[in-house]
Amino acid sequence: MNNFKMISAVEAKKLMDTTNCKILDVRTREEFEESHIDNAILLPLDEINEKVEKVFQDKNETILVYCRSGVRSKQASHIMAEKGYTNILEFGGIIDWPFDIVL
Repeated sequence: MNNFKMISAVEAKKLMDTTNCKILDVRTREEFEESHIDNAILLPLDEINEKVEKVFQDKNETILVYCRSGVRSKQASHIMAEKGYTNILEFGGIIDWPFDIVL
């Protein structure tokens, strides 16, 4: 049972453009520095467990989660759901992101 919702890149982009959501990148710092989605917050998967509650204090805010291919973002979303986050939207990987990125 997932306690988070999977959405498409198109749905994620629409939310980014129309709502006050947070964007979470769970890749490594090196991957993030190569390219990332504008306004994304970097919190690598291996740091989620100990740092997510400091970075995202409101457990009800909308958080859009992505990684490179969708594997780590699903793992991060599971961890966050277990910690009580209620509005996690996982949209896969940046490799499938058809919109602009920061290089």
